[in-house]
Amino acid sequence: MVKIAVAAPGQVAREITEVLVATGKHEVITLARRDLVPEEIVEGTTPLKVDFHNKDDLAKALRGVHTVLSFVVAQNDPEATAQKTLIDASIAAGVKRFAPSEWFVARFTHLKWNDSKLLARDYLEEVNKNGKVLEYCLFQPGLFTDYHANENINKHLKTNDFLPIDFANRRLLAPGSLEPRFTATTIQDVGNIVAKAIEYEGEWPKIGGIAGETLSLAQELAIGEKIRGKKFDVELLDLDSLRRGEWNGSWVKPLDHPSVQHLDEETRAAFSRAAFSGFLLALAEGDMVVSDEWNRIFPDYKFTGVEEFVSNFWVGRP
Repeated sequence: MVKIAVAAPGQVAREITEVLVATGKHEVITLARRDLVPEEIVEGTTPLKVDFHNKDDLAKALRGVHTVLSFVVAQNDPEATAQKTLIDASIAAGVKRFAPSEWFVARFTHLKWNDSKLLARDYLEEVNKNGKVLEYCLFQPGLFTDYHANENINKHLKTNDFLPIDFANRRLLAPGSLEPRFTATTIQDVGNIVAKAIEYEGEWPKIGGIAGETLSLAQELAIGEKIRGKKFDVELLDLDSLRRGEWNGSWVKPLDHPSVQHLDEETRAAFSRAAFSGFLLALAEGDMVVSDEWNRIFPDYKFTGVEEFVSNFWVGRP
């Protein structure tokens, strides 16, 4: 049994925390910049209000903690100040393991709102350059398979319309061709792997890919048409236009992520088009595929595939 600190407990964090608590093996505290309302508190955890810019405050909260899992929202921490302070406080408190706020893919060439993740990576490299001071792992599961549903099916994670395939309306947007590939992993599988990683006695890999399934848009389309029973409308978008910042698709899903909900409708629509363009360009350049370090460490773990998930959700629905 170890003590775990979950920093900035948003949707993804709470789903993973539920899994950790369910093991019954660990003490879990959550660190937030404000007092959490009851529905934000995972039963079985201890919430603490902290200042993420105050190293001493954080170090005090982290006394006795073995592992820190950070979920600081990149857009809210553009200079990675909160994450760097959390890293410094973890070292000061004697924390053994640290997971920075990754939980996505490895490269952000076209996903600039994630650039602060790169700053946190660089800082971890810097503090360990003369020898390991803090063991860490970049947990990278790709996209959440759960986004294939068109309604909220999880306790905390909300449906995010960040997929170029629309199962409800039987349509697909593709960057130039159907060849680009991406990795998708269910949030339950991510939580299970993190729980196993907590108990793993070996050293954590610095890059921690969690690959539920990696498939092409062509395979994704075949699954959609098989399960939904009809042909999908497919649009192959011009990559040069996307690179010039020109949206040339006939539709785009408005983003519903908490980080953009405060924006007015026009600004949110513009951001959605820009984000979707960036996502498609990342797809085209292979940036949405992650590695499989944790799959190889736990070879007997069975992941939920995309077709299995889609079938379980969509079969029988209009």
